[in-house]
Amino acid sequence: MRVLIMAAGVGSRISRHLHGQPKCCVDVGGEPLIKRTFRLLKKIGLKDIAIVTGYAHKFIDDALRDFDYINFYNPFFRVTNSIASVWFAQDFIKDDEELIILNGDLFFEEALLKTLINQTKSPIMLSDSLRIKDADYRFNWSGDKLLKYGKELSEKQTTGEYVGIGKLSIKDVANFKNRVNRFIKEGDFNCWWEDVIYRLIPNQDVFIKDISGIFWAEVDYIEDYERIMEYINGD
Repeated sequence: MRVLIMAAGVGSRISRHLHGQPKCCVDVGGEPLIKRTFRLLKKIGLKDIAIVTGYAHKFIDDALRDFDYINFYNPFFRVTNSIASVWFAQDFIKDDEELIILNGDLFFEEALLKTLINQTKSPIMLSDSLRIKDADYRFNWSGDKLLKYGKELSEKQTTGEYVGIGKLSIKDVANFKNRVNRFIKEGDFNCWWEDVIYRLIPNQDVFIKDISGIFWAEVDYIEDYERIMEYINGD
C-alpha cells in the first residue's frame, strides 16, 4: 500500500498565522505536523510514502530530514490545485498497489489510519457524522454511498464533513490515474484530487466510512489549530 501526501498549497485562509511556513509544518506538541504524520504512517507499517511540495518547501524538507520518502515538486502551486500535484507524482502511483491519498494539513489519531486501511470497498472517503453544523466541505450519503458533496450543501442536507483522506484499491488505481491525466489534458487544473473521485458519481459508487468519535482536524483556520492544541493538551 502506497501513501501520497498533498502539501504544495499556500494555505491562504490561515497564512497570516503561519509565519511563512506551510500549514503542514505547524507545531503540534513539539514537532511539525508533517513529521508527526510520517511517524504515525511508519508506526503502522506504511513505508512507501511520497509527498508533493510547493510553497515554502524547505520547511518540509527540514522537518522530514530523518525519513526516507519520495519528494515531488509542483512549481505551479500558486495557480493550480491538488490535481496538478497528483499529476506531477503520477509515477509513484502503481497499478498493482493500493493507494492512500491524504492532505498534508490533516491531524488525526492513529485509529483513523487503522480504520481506513481495513476498508475493503473502493474508492472510499472518510467522513465525520458528528461534524455537521460547522462543517467545511460537506457530504451527503445514504448507507455507505456518497450522493452529494460540496461546500454549498445546507446543514439539513449534510450527513457529515469530509475528513481529508481516501483510499483506492488496486481495481481503481489505474482509472484514477487515467482520469487525472484526462482532466489535466482538458485544462482542468483548478480542481482538487478528490474531484476526480467525486465525479465518478452517478456512474460508479463512491463509498463513505464514518469515523465519528476519532479525533481529527484539517488546519484551514486558526480555530482548527486551537482545537488540535486543546486535544494535545487534554483540555
